[in-house]
Amino acid sequence: MLATMNDVLLPAKKGGYGVGFFNAVDVEMARAVIETAEELNAPVMIGTAEVLLPAMSLERVAEYLIPMAQKAKVPVVVHYDHGLTFEGCIRALRAGFTSVMYDCSVCGYEENKARLAEMVKICHGIGVTVEGELGHVGDNEGAGKLTNPEDFYTDPETAADFVRSTGVDALAVAVGNAHGDYKFPPRLDFDRISEISAKTGLPLVLHGGSGLADEDFKTAVKRGICKINIFTDLEKAGKAGAQKALEDGVPSLTKMIPYEIEAMKKVVEEKIRLFGSAGKA
Repeated sequence: MLATMNDVLLPAKKGGYGVGFFNAVDVEMARAVIETAEELNAPVMIGTAEVLLPAMSLERVAEYLIPMAQKAKVPVVVHYDHGLTFEGCIRALRAGFTSVMYDCSVCGYEENKARLAEMVKICHGIGVTVEGELGHVGDNEGAGKLTNPEDFYTDPETAADFVRSTGVDALAVAVGNAHGDYKFPPRLDFDRISEISAKTGLPLVLHGGSGLADEDFKTAVKRGICKINIFTDLEKAGKAGAQKALEDGVPSLTKMIPYEIEAMKKVVEEKIRLFGSAGKA
């Protein structure tokens, strides 16, 4: 069933478990996520991010994700992640996404608040939920890598004001996490997560979840993280599945698909069980 972020994250916060958000830039990824969620009776979030649109346009993603979510036996939130522009978020709304992240985290604080408050007003008027980001989550490598990530950590006191001023439904935090593959084990600031959770009362979001240790996930969820973003691990599993098919001498693309889906489903199952959302739909 098609759901909003509040439908799955508010129960997660109350129940002390996390919900996975998985980017799905093709039907195989979407099948792996939704079929596994149904098998485990787990709520799930699925979607795409603005930086992934070169792989598959927003409208094409919506064409398969929305119907699949509607037919699913469990709550499925179709989420537009890291929307970097107002226009991009509006396109997602028109395409039928039930949740958007308007990422203005590289803007100044007041501009971030103002832009997000405007988006919240628009989205709440049509029953769509909104995620914002305070602080800034950089990348593990490339142009988005931060020289001193600690300079961009989320401040708990500022977060409380941010939430009151914007009316946002979920808050992405910077606490030692980063996008992409981790070259070294990250050190998450768990006390900071706890303090932000206490001061905002909102479901918190952990970006850059692929590659974190199991205990890090468990502790982060206990401290207030309710949504965990996963993409790199899913993408790597799909690639490994395709490679296994080639090694097995699979003669056609169509016969490679089950290999890819099976490999990705193992990742999705592992994360759902790890986050504690199995059986929570």
